[in-house]
Amino acid sequence: MAYLTNVTGTSQVWIIDLPNGTPKQITNYEDNIGFVRWLPDGSGIIFGKARGGDENTQFFWMKPDGTGVRELTSDPKVRQNFAEVSSDGKKIYYASNKRNRTFFDVYSMDIASGKEEMLYQYDGNVNIAAVNDAGSKFVLFRDGVEKSLDNDLYMVDVVTKKETHLTPHRDASEFGDVAFLADSIVLTTNDGREFQSLAQMRKKNAAGDDWSDANREVRIIDDQKWDIGGVAMNDYPGVMAYTVNRDGFSELYLRKVETGGKPLISTISAKAEMVKLPAQGIVGNLTFSNDESNLAFTFNSATQNGDIWLYDLKSKALTQVTKSDRAGIEQKSFVAPTLIKYKAFDGREITAWYYDPHPGFGLATEQGTFTTDAQGKTTETVKRSVIGLPVIVSVHGGPEGQSRPGFNALFQYYLSRGYAILDPNVRGSTGYGKTYTHLDDVEKREDSVKDLAAAVEWLKTKGGADPKRIAVVGGSYGGYMTMAAITLYPDLWAAAVGTVAITNWETFLTNTSGYRRRQREVEYGRLDKDIDFLRRISPIRKIDRIKTPLFVISGRNDPRVPYTEGEQMVEALKKRNAVVEYKLYDDEGHGISKLKNRLDLYPRVADFLDKYMK
Repeated sequence: MAYLTNVTGTSQVWIIDLPNGTPKQITNYEDNIGFVRWLPDGSGIIFGKARGGDENTQFFWMKPDGTGVRELTSDPKVRQNFAEVSSDGKKIYYASNKRNRTFFDVYSMDIASGKEEMLYQYDGNVNIAAVNDAGSKFVLFRDGVEKSLDNDLYMVDVVTKKETHLTPHRDASEFGDVAFLADSIVLTTNDGREFQSLAQMRKKNAAGDDWSDANREVRIIDDQKWDIGGVAMNDYPGVMAYTVNRDGFSELYLRKVETGGKPLISTISAKAEMVKLPAQGIVGNLTFSNDESNLAFTFNSATQNGDIWLYDLKSKALTQVTKSDRAGIEQKSFVAPTLIKYKAFDGREITAWYYDPHPGFGLATEQGTFTTDAQGKTTETVKRSVIGLPVIVSVHGGPEGQSRPGFNALFQYYLSRGYAILDPNVRGSTGYGKTYTHLDDVEKREDSVKDLAAAVEWLKTKGGADPKRIAVVGGSYGGYMTMAAITLYPDLWAAAVGTVAITNWETFLTNTSGYRRRQREVEYGRLDKDIDFLRRISPIRKIDRIKTPLFVISGRNDPRVPYTEGEQMVEALKKRNAVVEYKLYDDEGHGISKLKNRLDLYPRVADFLDKYMK
């Protein structure tokens, strides 16, 4: 098995012989490896990496022992989005913006010769969703240009170049997790529904190659009231796997796939088998072995850092393959959150994860006892109250994202330093239905910031917080939320930390990567028609309202939120003699990922919070 782990400080490729081999590291780069894939016959490995966090991923081939590394793409100014290896192991498929930095086209490459072929050209944003076993057809994602969280699927014939629109729809809808069967495709969709459901799209007349509207039908296989995702299966599968995101926790399911007859018909079992997980947590990276005897996946929880597990489909045995390092920290010291709900300004219910640094004492009201005798005898009983906690409100990015109860090393670090944490899913978050994700679109942008003010009210009345010791932190879009919070509600916050934060919507949309601008304007507003609104809600335009001590963090190579977003905020605050600290990392991009930088940064941040919160 090949896998990635960042135990050395950056994510690198490791190999382990199953079931009980010793892990061996086979790459050693300063930058993170982004993905790793076997060739089907095990003769080589494909991997990708970018430089300094710039996200311009290049592809490489190497032998299974890590030697013989060969570049497959080599233009550091071009971004390549890897899709898959062909079933015969001779080609790779991917999208690239080499023709025009604002657009993506679809390519294949012969691995042995390095010869590249453009399969599909499009002046917009596309990515490969799936390639059939013969390599004669592929399905691609095409992003919507009028609505956020909206895309379409197109079937493309490699030889004739004919394309067929598979998913005509009216409302903003998402289609994903596509895989080919002999006569059909499997996908997830929320078209006409609130949540992502598992579906099969097939031809009514299986003979021939007619994918037209009249000969196409969609059958819903699993219609949970939660999002389905992470669908995995091999070519000509006998089984498929997928996950359900139920209130932030993963559930893992298997369904049998039977194919037979003339013409071939693929039938997915109506009965799903639920795999028992090690605990409540989050599952990802589902991968079957070639013979479908085993299913590998990553698993983590709030109190268990990520590892790879192996499920034997015949014996139903679950085995932990990797044992990630905890640096000598006892697992029992990690804190699991409580799911809480609070009312927003309009009466809407907002969910959040509350981490209490003193979990044995409950929320705000319960008390405990301890002894002061050196021999451990009870000499006096002392009441210990958790009322008056310093609290960090952490806002996730996206905004198309969701705070889930997985392992968060940074949260555990802050908890160890005595801070409680509230991790909310404000309106606009995913995981709670299509309607909820669109409650912050364009002119509704600041409604999500109001949800943070309501979170503070819950913290003060039910969360045991000291009203004068509440901080707000966030990265990317969460960084914008942080900046907006301290301008719209300047009296609520004792401190703030904004990482790779949007501070000026006009300059952000002007300077972000060209392909990113097209994607983000449908969510945030367009420069050509919403400029007055974008200026009005930009935190930089309300800088005179900021009273909160602020720590700003940027990566020089960030292709999404240019580091100049942070610098203009810092410079403006310094001119006002406001309290502001700034840290720029020259070898990072959209976030701080390298261990050496994290070890430098987060003690600084914690010390900053201590200064203004304790």
